[in-house]
Amino acid sequence: MMSRASFRSSRTHTLDNQRRIRANDRQFNAQFKYASNYIKTSKYSVLTFLPLNLFEQFQRLANFYFLCLLVLQMIPAISSLTPVTTILPLMGVLGLTAIKDAYDDIQRHISDSQVNNRKSQAVRRGKLVQERWSAVQVGDVIRMDNNQFVAADVLLLTTSEPNGLCYIETSELDGETNLKCRQCLMETAVMGQDDVLLGEFDGEIVCETPNNLLNKFDGNLTWKNKSYSLDNDKIILRGCVLRNTQWCYGLVVFAGKDTKLMQNSGKSKFKRTSIDRLLNFLIIGIVFFLLSMCLFCMVACGIWESLVGQYFKDFLPWDTLVPSEPLGGATIIALLVFFSYAIVLNTVVPISLYVSVEVIRFVQSFLINWDEQMYYDTTHAAARTTTLNEELGQIEYIFSDKTGTLTQNIMTFNKCSIMGNSYGDVIDARTGEVIEVTEETESLDFSFNPNYEPEFRFFDKNLLEAVQRRDADTFNFFRLLALCHTVMSEDKDGKLEYQAQSPDEAALVSAARNFGFVFKERSPNSITIEVMGQKEVYELLCILDFNNVRKRMSVILRREGVLRLYCKGADNVIYERLQSGSEDIKHRTQEHLNKFAGEGLRTLCLASRDLDEEFFNNWKQRHQEAALSLDGRDERLDAIYEEIERDMVLIGVTAIEDKLQDGVAQTIANLILAGIKIWVLTGDKQETAINIGYSCQLLTDELVDVFIVDASSYEEVHQQLLKFKENIKIVNTFQPQSPAGIQLGTSNGHMDATEHSTGTSTPPHQQANPPAVSVVTFSAELEYHGGSIEDATVEETTAGFAIVINGHSLVHCLHPQLERLFLDVVMQCKSVICCRVTPLQKALVVELIKKNRHAVTLAIGDGANDVSMIKAAHIGVGISGQEGMQAVLASDYSIAQFRFLERLLLVHGRWSYYRMCSFLRYFFNKNFAFTLCHFWYAFFCGFSAQTVFDPMYISVYNLFYTSLPVLAVGIFDQDVNDKNSVLYPKLYRPGHYNLFFNKKEFFRSAMQGCFVSIVLFFIPFGTYYDAVSPSGQGLSDYMLFCAVAAAILVIVNTAQIALDTYYWTVFNHIMIWGSLAFYFVADYFYNYVIGGPYVGSLTKAMSEVNFWFTAVLCVTISVMPVLAWRFYFVDVSPTLSDRVRLKQRLAQVRSRHSQDVLRTPSARRARRSIRSGYAFAHQEGFGRLITSGKIMKKLPNADFNIPNIIGKLNMNSGGSSNAAAAPKTAPQSQESNSSGRAPIQDLDTINL
Repeated sequence: MMSRASFRSSRTHTLDNQRRIRANDRQFNAQFKYASNYIKTSKYSVLTFLPLNLFEQFQRLANFYFLCLLVLQMIPAISSLTPVTTILPLMGVLGLTAIKDAYDDIQRHISDSQVNNRKSQAVRRGKLVQERWSAVQVGDVIRMDNNQFVAADVLLLTTSEPNGLCYIETSELDGETNLKCRQCLMETAVMGQDDVLLGEFDGEIVCETPNNLLNKFDGNLTWKNKSYSLDNDKIILRGCVLRNTQWCYGLVVFAGKDTKLMQNSGKSKFKRTSIDRLLNFLIIGIVFFLLSMCLFCMVACGIWESLVGQYFKDFLPWDTLVPSEPLGGATIIALLVFFSYAIVLNTVVPISLYVSVEVIRFVQSFLINWDEQMYYDTTHAAARTTTLNEELGQIEYIFSDKTGTLTQNIMTFNKCSIMGNSYGDVIDARTGEVIEVTEETESLDFSFNPNYEPEFRFFDKNLLEAVQRRDADTFNFFRLLALCHTVMSEDKDGKLEYQAQSPDEAALVSAARNFGFVFKERSPNSITIEVMGQKEVYELLCILDFNNVRKRMSVILRREGVLRLYCKGADNVIYERLQSGSEDIKHRTQEHLNKFAGEGLRTLCLASRDLDEEFFNNWKQRHQEAALSLDGRDERLDAIYEEIERDMVLIGVTAIEDKLQDGVAQTIANLILAGIKIWVLTGDKQETAINIGYSCQLLTDELVDVFIVDASSYEEVHQQLLKFKENIKIVNTFQPQSPAGIQLGTSNGHMDATEHSTGTSTPPHQQANPPAVSVVTFSAELEYHGGSIEDATVEETTAGFAIVINGHSLVHCLHPQLERLFLDVVMQCKSVICCRVTPLQKALVVELIKKNRHAVTLAIGDGANDVSMIKAAHIGVGISGQEGMQAVLASDYSIAQFRFLERLLLVHGRWSYYRMCSFLRYFFNKNFAFTLCHFWYAFFCGFSAQTVFDPMYISVYNLFYTSLPVLAVGIFDQDVNDKNSVLYPKLYRPGHYNLFFNKKEFFRSAMQGCFVSIVLFFIPFGTYYDAVSPSGQGLSDYMLFCAVAAAILVIVNTAQIALDTYYWTVFNHIMIWGSLAFYFVADYFYNYVIGGPYVGSLTKAMSEVNFWFTAVLCVTISVMPVLAWRFYFVDVSPTLSDRVRLKQRLAQVRSRHSQDVLRTPSARRARRSIRSGYAFAHQEGFGRLITSGKIMKKLPNADFNIPNIIGKLNMNSGGSSNAAAAPKTAPQSQESNSSGRAPIQDLDTINL
């Protein structure tokens, strides 16, 4: 029995850790209850919407509070106000929120429906039938056609291509648009597209359970009594797109929520702003304040009733439920009064606050949607949520994807150097100076070439003239570009198209094509090109494939008996392998390299070597032996490659531009000046990410050091981080000043004892140049008095570091034991770049910062691989780009270009935060002023819960009389205009420290409201206490006093808001002055037409001069302290916004020509030499596929089928790759003009 039980336990444990699938057997697979392919992201159904939505809404403290208040108002014995005063606003809030939630969920339903109803083709009983995606199940065999999305995670069974190959694009998963290759088992490939055979396929798969690892799959296929190992190269994931493959069939392994794409999506979280959280805290405090006032009034009422009230029973009889015994009766009355005052004073936390907040956010969302300056083509910015607008003004960390977000992912051939001659610059014939290339610059005409591409642009006619005069060196240069690559060609509708595994290769082959050196086709043993219309066929003998350690690739070709090796790679790698001599050409080419790299271009060196037959045959034999060896294969192959890739002749250099999206560099520079830290999280390779970092100004020459974390084991990563922390400590100790102008070095923390050890950072060398950016000269404390922001000061003086982290190292960095050390290092870095990260790692990095820094985070991306990061951040921004709409659908805001993020944050975000804070300050101010009048009156009415104001006035005070002016502030007001908000990014910083609205500001608003309530109550009370009109009529009645206090309260609130409105529009005038006029009209209509109890009171009061003197006195006393405070601080300690506002006003009275001209940052800036983005953007393995014939549609002669086995990818990229000397620093004047940093921030230089 024990053995049987243990066997069952073991079998159950095994099943829990693996998945068993039988092809074409739904009945067998159904017993395991695997997830279907139906996707559901919506929250509600028609039946569940009302109960679920109400349950969610009453989880908000304020809604629950008002529900309890409504219950109290239903009890006649304690309520002095009708329940309608609470029912109407509560229903309005719940209704508005429910409509918004319903709209959002309907959009999710529509999105789900579109995905679930996509069409796929499945094999059913030997026939191909059309099925919806949602009907596909685990174990089904489905067909996919070219350019179609894959419906589920499938095991590749058969394809249209030879050797069972197919090509996929994975941009939805990892952001990479280069093609990836997958290959099915040869045993299943023989089934072809025979639906009968595929319908009879009964293989059984045992594999891993669903997980989020995109690059890993383990399993076994058992078929016809044979077992076959399965790995990731045989799996195609949901979200991939089939490319260059007519069709393929696959067996569904994971479906729906179990697919790796959905496993990486992350869960949707309810997002609340920091102001929401602060409001919840404040409401709790206000409720306690309310209860304390009620408690005080209860005690006071009990005392008054026992001492005085018992003697007035004839005039003020007690209720029947109150005992006649004095002490007992007073106690019961006091207890009832407690609840009565809870109702009367409840307006200190009015429900209209939440209605107003929702309305303001809703309108602010439309202002974002309607902003014409954030339009691109036909795409506009969209606020997909209405609850997070003000948090856009408090962002401290931005986590950005790279491909498609910062870059266009378009490479262009920009410049080159051939045998010491530089090409690419356009020279002015008259002055001899370089002309900047713009969109208006006329491109060369390549129409003489029938294979040219109309979109190709090159501007230097000297290179084209060199080709046309058949210059031998230029021909050699372009022949190398047309021959040394792994690009595949395809004739599509008579047009030659290329498919490259990296955009760099595509750009180089395309450049050769346009200059007349056209790559036509390849086979495993030949390459055919067309040179100026003449066909040339080369015999392909060997491809020495790229890998991340070699940083180069080579091809060995034979034509007309001549053997030649062509090689391209990183400059430092190629230069080490050149033959001696030609020092002048090498030196000039090195200068060109420095110049190109300094402009942010991705450089690549080209070289060649002629070989003799005897040497090559001997080398080829040893290469075969090394490729087939089992021990030390990688090391032996590298040694063999070294033998032939030497004594080469330098041909030239290429310079490719990875086009950034427009305005990226300026946007990043401005956001950094605004105090926002930007992290780039990309699935791309390390060197590519570093190159983009320099192009977009995240990495600059002003940094002291760039740390590279690339170790594979926990211990090595720990060692690197410790070393970096020590380096930072040393630099901060001995050089605490701002590091602008310090020469850059790189390190990656290895402790190797070799000569090229990268265990130490490059020592900082002081440059003579000052910083290129003027910084605001007054301190943060001076800018925004009252804020404690010591961190900002530290940030300005900390030495500059950047850190680049590889994905396999990040796994260890996120380990709980290394987390704190990792944070200590990255928090000292101005820029952080994480490369080769998975979608889930992106989300984990965001969560790490949220958890440990308590900072507001924003994630921005454009692909499905960014969805989990977007959902994890406080605010998610999707870019509606080239990689589908998944990121947009998961986002809170969508924009068309990264550059619009600057306007979204610095303008709309800052305005939304400023407006919301202004609104909240005024709202609490006016409500404390309104509510506390009842409290002061309690001392004169025996604490009987009698109200000062008319019940109708109490009901509509917040709804009509004072709502529109504060809404005008919350929607339209702006302290500075949009232009200056961008020109002075430091205006954004108060949001980081909650300076505009916090507990201190709330307390100040409450105190101001308390002061106004004292003025409003006691001055009219004193005025009308024994007042008599000139005609002898008494003016000291209760209703007249109440009408006067109510009218002056509206006037004071209107005056306060009018004085504090900085930006007047027609709507402001209508809403502010219109509300004041509406009060008097509404009061007259209610009292005279409807027949209110206070009929004639206000009219009588306004006919006497007492009222107008009292109103002027109350307004003056209420507003004067605020004005005095403001004038004092604007004069003595002006904030940055005060100074900018002054400049703004003075500019309005000057002529337009006298306005200050502020420089805009350059999109390109000189930097240290970072070479060969190609070498890192490329991917190993394609050479092996080409020469093995597997990648070809036609199998070649077997004589040339040479195996080319390449070792594992070594991610250990030492600092030697970056060891080239930095370009010479430009003179100070040039540096200041070409700086890519943000505009001048020193307001002392502006003539105010």
